[in-house]
Amino acid sequence: MSETPTDVIISGGGPNGLMLACELALGGVQPIVLESLPTPSDQPKANGLVGQVVRLIDMRGLYRPAENDMFGGASGDIPQPLPSYIFSALRLDLAALQHNPMYALPIPQARLVERLVHRAEELAVGIRWAHALTDFRIEGERIIATVTGPDGPYEITTRYLIGADGGKSLVRKRSGIEFRGSSDDRRITRVGHAQIPGAQRTPDGGIEIPGAGRFAFGHNRVERGMFVYAEFAPGRAMIGSTEYDVDPVSDDTPVTLDELRESVERVLGVSVPIAPPQGPGPHALRRTVGQNTLQAEHYRAGNVLLVGDAAHVHSAMGGPGLNLGMQDAINLGWKLAAVVRGDVPADLLDTYESERYPVGERVMMQSLSQSALIAPGPEITALRRLFGELLHLPEVTAHIANLLAGTDVRYDTGDPHPLSGHLIPEFTVHTADGSHRIAELLRTARPILLDLTGATAVHAEKWSDRVDIVTATAHDTPAAALLIRPDGYIAWATDGSGTEPEADSLRRALTRWFGPARELAESRH
Repeated sequence: MSETPTDVIISGGGPNGLMLACELALGGVQPIVLESLPTPSDQPKANGLVGQVVRLIDMRGLYRPAENDMFGGASGDIPQPLPSYIFSALRLDLAALQHNPMYALPIPQARLVERLVHRAEELAVGIRWAHALTDFRIEGERIIATVTGPDGPYEITTRYLIGADGGKSLVRKRSGIEFRGSSDDRRITRVGHAQIPGAQRTPDGGIEIPGAGRFAFGHNRVERGMFVYAEFAPGRAMIGSTEYDVDPVSDDTPVTLDELRESVERVLGVSVPIAPPQGPGPHALRRTVGQNTLQAEHYRAGNVLLVGDAAHVHSAMGGPGLNLGMQDAINLGWKLAAVVRGDVPADLLDTYESERYPVGERVMMQSLSQSALIAPGPEITALRRLFGELLHLPEVTAHIANLLAGTDVRYDTGDPHPLSGHLIPEFTVHTADGSHRIAELLRTARPILLDLTGATAVHAEKWSDRVDIVTATAHDTPAAALLIRPDGYIAWATDGSGTEPEADSLRRALTRWFGPARELAESRH
């Protein structure tokens, strides 16, 4: 049985696939999301978003913090940067930074998925639970996807297929895209929800364990390995351990709370009474043998594209996964929608890989660096002492913060202005209908020409069907006019010379990113 052809199929209904689906729907394209699970997963995974993605989530109106701010930053309706963070269990003091990029949204992944499902349903996205992509074939410009659902297999023809199906991505494998990098099978990590009776909670969110000492919230390096403690809810702490140079354990061996306790005791060198967690489940309890740090050779193969873990896997230390994957989705969504609508040529999709691949490479680098710095051994202890001294230098703190947040890579937009290629700074503009934060202007995921002098808008009239032209004023403006892409990145900016070459450069930017000019009559039609 074959269904009516569609424009886009997304394989995978996790955060990245759902975010991409919402972005496409905002761009006027209704994808089909295929998810093998019968309902949204409620399994404990990530505990929040950190880094640049938080500002992008705010731009879509999805920033709503949980009641308890697990990261220790300020909660509220507007994202605030964190006063501190960690790099390989070394404290990173961010409060003194002039431009602090480390934002956070404290939300369990299951709650985030619920929020995205709700938004997708509002946008009339078709999500097919218990429908799994099992194969596909390419016939010219068409992709025929084979899907297995509750009533058996069927086929759908699509123009574009997106793999948001995780590190073992069927889409990536069937496309023949290599997954390259490194694998370390010398360590085992165990983590689970539990509690430690008799331990004392410290004011900074850490824990005092009798006989072992005091441990900070998050990752803690000890000479025998790593100990993790993070209590996100009373009586339900996330407790973990990493051991090195140990014999592997078969994936078929069920992980137990006793196994976690015994591993923690080996790492800490003392008896630790670990008890089951309080409250309703589901509770985390898992074992990871080894660590893969891998990146797809390409993010695009014709009309097949990869996002999230399908494109890259790495250590979870520092929480870079959703920051990286969801920004993949937001970068790709508006571009793919524009191509499907016919506004721009398909080669705009090449900029998805050229922009996001270097960001993935940076995450591979920093996650491997953190893993190396937290390993046992006297040489690593000495290196950590030196690195800790370096982190007190403001320029080093800023460098590491931008690396962790994903703000250290500038997209090549073809425009030489210093702001172009970077995420738009947050500031408030004043228009005829009131005051607005930049994030509020981007709720609809449409590009914006922000004219802060009244001299630029006239040059963009032939793009007004695709670009919102906003004439406004503002205090402390970063530029006289800015062309802002739907993902919040600046495609073009000017300090306001008002010359004809400046107008030509704006028209080139508009054409490159949003298609050729159209006569006003055609635009109105």
